[in-house]
Amino acid sequence: MRRLLTLLCVLICSGWALPAGADGLPAPARRIVTLDWGVAETLVALGAPPAGVPDIRGYADWVADPPLPAGTVNLGSRFEPNLELIRSLKPDLIILIPFQSGLEPLLRRIAPTLTLSVHQGVGQPYAAAQEATRTLGRLTGREAEAEALITRTETILSDSRARFAVAPPPPVLVSAVADAHHLWVFGQGSLYGDLLGRLGLRNGWTEPVSDWGFSAVGADRLAEAGDSTFVTLRPLPPDYETGLTQSPLWQALPFVQAGRVTVLPPVLMFGMLPSSARFATLLADALVPR
Repeated sequence: MRRLLTLLCVLICSGWALPAGADGLPAPARRIVTLDWGVAETLVALGAPPAGVPDIRGYADWVADPPLPAGTVNLGSRFEPNLELIRSLKPDLIILIPFQSGLEPLLRRIAPTLTLSVHQGVGQPYAAAQEATRTLGRLTGREAEAEALITRTETILSDSRARFAVAPPPPVLVSAVADAHHLWVFGQGSLYGDLLGRLGLRNGWTEPVSDWGFSAVGADRLAEAGDSTFVTLRPLPPDYETGLTQSPLWQALPFVQAGRVTVLPPVLMFGMLPSSARFATLLADALVPR
C-alpha cells in the first residue's frame, strides 16, 4: 500500500492526469491495455508490452519499429475500441491520451485508467516523452529499463547531432502527405520540430501551427519554405507518386528543382522515445551518409 500511495503521489505531482478511476491502481501493473501507439511502443521498449492495442495493422504501417509481440490483441479502432474485448483481457490498467478522453468514463468501468499527455498543447514533446517514460517505468516496475531507454535515446540524438555538425544541411521541412494536394507540415511544438532543434537543425516551417504542432496546408504553401530540404515519411498515399509529385506546382518548388527531397521509412509523428531515436537515426543516415 505504501508503494502504491508513493506512486500515485509521484504521478500527480509530475503533472500527469490521473482520473478518479485510478485509485485502485496496482503497482506494478502486469496487464496493461493502451489506446495510444506512442505508449505502446514505449511499453514494448521497456520489455512490458501491452496486452492489447487498437488497429495493429495501422501500428505496423505508422510505427513499424519496435514491432508488437505476436500475441498482442487487436482492440479495433483507436477511437471506438471493442470494450468487451478489453474487458475480457482483465487489464490492471488502461492508458489513453487526452484526445481519447471521451472514452474514459466507459473504460473506467473496466479498469483503472491513466491519461498521459505528451503532444497536445505540451510544447516540448521530447521532454514530456522522457517524463512519460519514467512514469511507465514506475507503473510497470521497470524503472531501470526506463532510465536506460532515456539514456540510450539521448546517446543516439547526440551521435546524430555530431554528424549534422560536420555537414549541416539547409533548413529541414518535415511533412506527412495527406493526399495529392494536401500535407501536414510540422513546426514548433511537434515531436519532429522538437527533435530538429535538439539535432542542431533549423526547421524550414515557421508558420503558425495547431496544438499538435503541425499546419495542414496545400502544396502551394510549400513555396514559403524557400531553400529547405523536404523530408516526408511513409506511409504515403497512393496518389503521392502519380498526383502530387507529377503536378507542375510541385515540380516548380525550389527544393524539388534542387533535388532536396527525401522520403523516410515510417516514424510515428505522435510517438515517444523509440520514435525519437528512430527519427534521429534515419534523418542523419539520409542527409549525412556515413
